[in-house]
Amino acid sequence: MHKKVVLITGGRRGIGAATALQAAAKGWDVVIGFNSDQKAADAVVAQITEMGRHAMAVQADIGCEDQIRRLFAVVDVQFGQLNAFVNNAGIVDSATTVAELTGELLERMFRINTIGAFLCAREAVLRMSTTRGGHGGAIVNVSSIAARLGAPRQYVDYAASKGAMDVMTLGLAKEVAAEGIRVNAVRPGLIDTDIHASGGQPDRVRRLAPGVPMQRGGTAVEVANAIVWLMSDESPYTTGSLLEISGGNL
Repeated sequence: MHKKVVLITGGRRGIGAATALQAAAKGWDVVIGFNSDQKAADAVVAQITEMGRHAMAVQADIGCEDQIRRLFAVVDVQFGQLNAFVNNAGIVDSATTVAELTGELLERMFRINTIGAFLCAREAVLRMSTTRGGHGGAIVNVSSIAARLGAPRQYVDYAASKGAMDVMTLGLAKEVAAEGIRVNAVRPGLIDTDIHASGGQPDRVRRLAPGVPMQRGGTAVEVANAIVWLMSDESPYTTGSLLEISGGNL
């Protein structure tokens, strides 16, 4: 099997970790970007290694441009190629209203979720573009259904940052389609991961699941399966798509 390499930011937990494992199961070598918790990142790498694939974890703060450059440079040196990039790193802050937001909170949210996502996409394009000496590839952005629903009285700032990612997906897909790069996004709905605890609501999935048409939260693996499909050769004519994985929460 021809070697294929994917870089996944935010790969130590949740959707990122599930995507890393699903990609490895499909024959990909995997680089995990993470900001904290080396032990968790190493555990994901160990599972991938046990599958017979190559993997490594690289610490990088996606809110820092220099560290983003360093992350991609490590991939260059250690793997020599990049075939897919999963733009997954992001944060959710404590639930609040717009009236209670501060400039500091907004700056952090957009620096990581939006500016960081753009800079990572830039680095991926520079390596994949056929007009720049690359061999093409796929970028999958991990957005959120919140970008459409707005997340009022909870996460309007987060929803706005993901809305920007959706626009980037649509524009970049058109920009690089002739350069051998496909760009798509998944928009997960209520997914059972520990990101809710990070936002101060560890029971959020249990509370809100009855409002989802399928009457449950989704799993990280269910999102990961869609991501791996979008970055694979099984979706060669799919670009500029925003794929919702929301249990029917439309």
